[in-house]
Amino acid sequence: MRALAAGMCVFACLTAFAVAAGNAAPRYAGLPGGPFKSALAYEDAKKGVRIAPFALMRMPVTNGEFLAFVRAHPEWQRGRAPKVFVEERYLAHWAGPTTLGARALPEQPVTWVSWFAADAYCASIDARLPTWNEWEYAAAADETRRDARKDPAWRERILAWYSRPSDTALPRAGLQPPNAYGIQDLHGLVWEWTDDFGSLLVSGDNRNQGDADKQKFCGAGALSMDDRDNYAVLMRVAMLSSLDAHDATANMGFRCARSGR
Repeated sequence: MRALAAGMCVFACLTAFAVAAGNAAPRYAGLPGGPFKSALAYEDAKKGVRIAPFALMRMPVTNGEFLAFVRAHPEWQRGRAPKVFVEERYLAHWAGPTTLGARALPEQPVTWVSWFAADAYCASIDARLPTWNEWEYAAAADETRRDARKDPAWRERILAWYSRPSDTALPRAGLQPPNAYGIQDLHGLVWEWTDDFGSLLVSGDNRNQGDADKQKFCGAGALSMDDRDNYAVLMRVAMLSSLDAHDATANMGFRCARSGR
């Protein structure tokens, strides 16, 4: 009986270990990179760009993960972060500077964070925000294809999310099936900061190019849509272009990237 009990214990322990190991998916997914034609018409890359191999977080950063960050880095807590880096609504939905509360569940993607705060979080874990091209490259994939952008049904599915009101509570991250790269929630959950979001806005008035308060950068930019049917990309560009780096909104989150795979 003792031998049987011991055997059952070993089996149970090994089973538990296997289940835990199977559920412990890596936080990042590796993307191979390669030539990529953006939906945006870049003056200096009319034939497309080459994406270097990189890794991208499988899911957006959550409230629970950002809570750990502000506890470890008090200078980014609500009420302590410099006003130049965050607006007054920064993490306003949290119950307190280091308390989530009922309106900010740990599994939900963190929102009401500025670009500066998102950038600081990624830097704290030896990562960075993805570039626009990297984000668009990853977001072009559906569950089985690495580039599903020419599929009208896939486009309609994405546009259906944009047509929904944004005043409802966010679901937890990770509910959507992973795309062909193993990445989830690129569409249908939150908007996401990119490292070079400011370069998506190019003003026709040269007097604005030196206006640091507007966070405008001349990035040889996206002056028009190369693929006019891809309205979802246009809406994302319009959203990002409307923001300054210290702004925060109820549906703007982020995820981090790393160079190489």
